[in-house]
Amino acid sequence: MRVGWAWLLLLSSLAAAAADGRLLGSGGLLSVEGSAGGGLVPWAVIAGHSGQGQWDALASASVVDSGDFDLRTGALALGWNNRMELSFARMSLGLDALVQANRFPDKRLDTDVIGAKLRLGGDLVYGRAPQFAAGLQWRRSRDADLASLAGADNDRGYDVYLSASKLWIDGIASRRTLASLTLRSTDANQLGLAGFSDQRSITLESSLAVFLDPNWLVGIEYRGKPDRLASAREDAWSDVFLAWLPSRHWHLALGYADLGSIGGFPGQRGYYLSVQGSP
Repeated sequence: MRVGWAWLLLLSSLAAAAADGRLLGSGGLLSVEGSAGGGLVPWAVIAGHSGQGQWDALASASVVDSGDFDLRTGALALGWNNRMELSFARMSLGLDALVQANRFPDKRLDTDVIGAKLRLGGDLVYGRAPQFAAGLQWRRSRDADLASLAGADNDRGYDVYLSASKLWIDGIASRRTLASLTLRSTDANQLGLAGFSDQRSITLESSLAVFLDPNWLVGIEYRGKPDRLASAREDAWSDVFLAWLPSRHWHLALGYADLGSIGGFPGQRGYYLSVQGSP
């Protein structure tokens, strides 16, 4: 997986317009699927800090490691005018536990995600109504035979989601507080890493984050997941994280993720690390 920091050189050559019109952190982090939000869940925010007539380019690299499995992601995103977002992510799942048990070949499950998000209305900070955004994520397994071996019906599919997010300046303990709720229609098994189903499911996702000060925030996330594979149970994912935002150009996050059961191995829990940069 080569998507990541090498792309920053390309993005920096395009940084003709600096984005400085929004609150620090109001664009969230790039998730494991490339969309702006938390580590696991998209929010109704647009990536970066672009304001009226501005755009942002971002890149991130992240890893979730439970010991038995590891999920590595490289992602790119473009945010325009605080209105539209385009993203690309390559997710790669290591299968050490299944390989050692002779249940899977010594390969990684790789999936590409191409995403688009449109801010529909509302405002993240001002007014009573939350900010609303709709998103589309098209996914493709990079090895159709491995997806079939995992028990999938297809090697590609798509998700559609609707998110609502709100940031209160005087929130919990008089600190900036963000809450987000996402409703998703998906045909993906394990985010598409285990292929796709002929059936669709409706899932619910949520996030809550509190800014300890302008440069630090702590949050918690929940991501509902479908459970359609006959070969192995699929559980909801959750995490708690601490993010450091030293500037608009660098965001770092460290967390603890609970991925439930993967490939028939329950109790998959481990650390989550994400580094994000922009020109």
